[in-house]
Amino acid sequence: MTEQPLGPADVAAAARLLEGVVTRTPVESSRAVSAFAGGPVLLKCENLQRAGSFKIRGAYVRMARLTDEEKRRGVVAASAGNHAQGVALAARLLGVEATVYMPHGAALPKIAATEQYGARVLAAGSSVDEALDHARLHAERTGAVLIHPFDHRDVVAGQGTIAREILEQVPDVRTIVVPVGGGGLAAGVVAALGDDHPEIDVVGVQAAGAAAYPASLVAGRPIPVPQMSTMADGIAVGRPGEVPFALLHAAHVPVRTVSEEDLSRALLLVAERAKMLVEPSGAAGVAALMAGGEPVRTPAVVILSGGNIDPLVLLRVVRHGLASAGRYLQLRVIIDDSPGRLAALLGELAATGCNVMHVGHVRTGVDLAIDEVEIGVQVETRGPSHRVQVLEHLRAAGYQVVEG
Repeated sequence: MTEQPLGPADVAAAARLLEGVVTRTPVESSRAVSAFAGGPVLLKCENLQRAGSFKIRGAYVRMARLTDEEKRRGVVAASAGNHAQGVALAARLLGVEATVYMPHGAALPKIAATEQYGARVLAAGSSVDEALDHARLHAERTGAVLIHPFDHRDVVAGQGTIAREILEQVPDVRTIVVPVGGGGLAAGVVAALGDDHPEIDVVGVQAAGAAAYPASLVAGRPIPVPQMSTMADGIAVGRPGEVPFALLHAAHVPVRTVSEEDLSRALLLVAERAKMLVEPSGAAGVAALMAGGEPVRTPAVVILSGGNIDPLVLLRVVRHGLASAGRYLQLRVIIDDSPGRLAALLGELAATGCNVMHVGHVRTGVDLAIDEVEIGVQVETRGPSHRVQVLEHLRAAGYQVVEG
């Protein structure tokens, strides 16, 4: 007998299980993001959720419904970090032993947090999909129950509880913009809305470097991507899940893609203007609005899906975001290797009002004469127009300037 598609009743039941367990995260308006949409945009702050992302919702619902015998056998999961922390916290709350496989190279803070919640962490594979293969083998070998990060009805229903909160917090919402990896969160939103809210659009967003959904939706079946490359590890999933794909395909949910530059600019905007610290995957919805394309109906709610970012990644992403926004400039300038020439160059830079962040010297090179030195300079500017002014000022002063 074929199971009925998930709907509002399933999500309502999940919400009852989560009472007193998850945080009802706030919705914050953002004039900065609204400017890109041409109407009101609000941010659903799941970066402030317990364990730092929405994942605790689905993980807890799935695990709370295990039998006592299944709980005694323990659980196993695979994740780049957010699902890992959600499973670890849910396991602690329910008194269940948890093992989590995380890809080699997973962010150290996410590994540490998962262990601190009480789970055993094992490194395996180079992606979530490969780590998931190891988790499946572990389940077969030990009898532990696999807690899939997105491909299970209970997980999808749990994630959908976000949409129930949005409906209460923003009753006139017309579009919900959702980051998409395996699709569990977006599918949960679709399930929560059901047929009761035809006036509300759901728009999914994937990183272009890990976008399995667009081609899959066209083909009508999940199709894996051959390779992935994105800073947004939280949505770097190589193949859509069967359960979420069926819901998103049936609901004709469009899935847009955003570039790495889009993601970094969005993360920077959210940090500077909304005062929210999110990870790259958590900023995907904002990135889509900033990138333009098909307009969305407003009021729109963008789900900030998680805030678990490695500080080192944050440093790189912020720097990348500054460069993409025209506020960070890297120059190479060849000058005479004589006293006072470097000071003169720095004086010209000071005259433009930019902030010098780093200076480096190269004294030997095939393009350098014996009496020349190449100066590498990193400067912070006030924006694209100021960036152009800095370059024009140096060239007008007679300097040979090369960007990069």
